[in-house]
Amino acid sequence: MRTLKYTGLFVLSFLIAGTFIASKSESNKLQTMNSIYQISINSLMGEPIHLGDFRGKKILFVNVASECGFTPQYEDLQKLHEEYGEKITVIGVPCNQFGEQEPGSPEEIKTFCKKNYGVSFLITEKIDVKGDNRHPLYKWLTEKEENGVESSSVKWNFQKYLVDENGKYIDVFYSTTNPMSDKITDYLK
Repeated sequence: MRTLKYTGLFVLSFLIAGTFIASKSESNKLQTMNSIYQISINSLMGEPIHLGDFRGKKILFVNVASECGFTPQYEDLQKLHEEYGEKITVIGVPCNQFGEQEPGSPEEIKTFCKKNYGVSFLITEKIDVKGDNRHPLYKWLTEKEENGVESSSVKWNFQKYLVDENGKYIDVFYSTTNPMSDKITDYLK
C-alpha cells in the first residue's frame, strides 16, 4: 500500500512538472514573437511612423498601387477611414512589385492619391512586401513565426491585413475583398 501511495505521488509530481514545463515553453515561444509595435516604417514623405501610437485601434494595412485595376479601392479605403476612423487606422503601403504598377516618386504618389481619391489616411514609404528585401512589417504580417497566427503570401496589389487593438494579427483579405465589405466592417461593429 505504501509503494502504491509513493508511486501515485511520483506520477502526480511528474504530471505537475510536465504541465509547468509545457506552459513555460509556450510562454517562451510567445515572448520570442515580435510585436508589430516594435516595427519601424516611414511615412511617404520620410517621417517616422510609430505603430505603437495606434494601440487601442485596429489597423488595416493595404499594399497599394496607382496603376492597378484595383486602384479604385482607394475610394472605399478613404470611406472606411472616414466612417470608422475612431475604431480603425487605414495605412496604405505603396509597392511596385506587382506589374510595376506603382512607379511614382513619393510626391507623385501623394498627388495622385489626393487629387483622384481625396486620400487623407496614412500612406507609408514605398517598400517591398515579398522576396529577399521584404520590409519587416510584411515579414511580421506574412510569417506565423512573427505574428503567431498564420503564414500567407502577398498575391497582388490591394491585399489587406487586419490587426487588432492590441497589435495582434486578425486576418488577411485578398485584393478582391472591397475595403467596405462586411468581411472587414463586421470587425468594427
